[in-house]
Amino acid sequence: MSGRIQVLKPGVQSQLQDLGRFGFQDLGVPVCGAMDEWAHRLANLLAGNAQDEATLEIVLMGPSLVFENATQIAIAGADLSPRLNGEPVAMHQRIDIAAGSQLEFGRRVNGLRAYLAVRGGFAVDPVMGSRSTYVRGGFGGFQGRALRKGDVLPMADFAGAFEPAAPLPAGCEMPSVEPGAVTPVRVTTGEHWSRFTPEAQAEFAAAVYKISPQSDRMGYRLEGPALQRADSVELISEAMSFGTIQVPADGLPIVLMAERHSAGGYLKIAHVISVDLSLMAQLAPQQALRFERVSLEEAQTLYLQREQRLAQLRASLGVTA
Repeated sequence: MSGRIQVLKPGVQSQLQDLGRFGFQDLGVPVCGAMDEWAHRLANLLAGNAQDEATLEIVLMGPSLVFENATQIAIAGADLSPRLNGEPVAMHQRIDIAAGSQLEFGRRVNGLRAYLAVRGGFAVDPVMGSRSTYVRGGFGGFQGRALRKGDVLPMADFAGAFEPAAPLPAGCEMPSVEPGAVTPVRVTTGEHWSRFTPEAQAEFAAAVYKISPQSDRMGYRLEGPALQRADSVELISEAMSFGTIQVPADGLPIVLMAERHSAGGYLKIAHVISVDLSLMAQLAPQQALRFERVSLEEAQTLYLQREQRLAQLRASLGVTA
């Protein structure tokens, strides 16, 4: 069974993303993929999909969509007040969709990015092994761009009958990012930690930073205290990863995100641990955060615990991929 989704309103930068496009960074092609991988994976599993099916990444102001065919969906991540045919709809649960139903989003309650998964996924062709949209490059996802009014999204075929709604099991809850709160984000120290002054190291651990409006899927620029280097020696460009925190000449940190460049020459003061990348992805411009240092061993333990919870969810839902 397959189907189509009509886009009545596109929302703000609503675009298809999966887990990313790997193996092409040496050619200057960024990984891309979902900014909040945890929410993306949860939405897919709750919808009965493999975790690397494309989901619709919805930012702040969601789209208005009409489902031409019956299907099932799940929405994870930010609470953007989703409504189905005018009635509030549950987050983090498999939802039955009748043909002709309209899904729309309203007031932001918390978070920034929501992820919509449809049963069987979206029927778009992979580019370089991924269905992720790279808007700057104009490829991937749906026609290499964010949704526009009048678009028609194709839903993929799927086998089997519809299954009952599946609520999110205990232990798999989404991290909460409340507007107005200072969100703690855990980090491990970076390769160049020792090249900052003791005062800068203390400032980094104590300061409250805000997300700059000049932030995007490539990186989050932070507003707050400038961090001083202990020397002026320049670096040869090095590899970058999702969550690397660079400090350019002005001393203001930049957290590299899903569409990060492959290499750079700024000092790396720290790295956001993998389980807290979801928190970073859900922070909106002008929201505040502070960094908490943890050991590499603690970061690895937290990652393994999260993956174990996800495996338990996968098993409870009967999803094999």
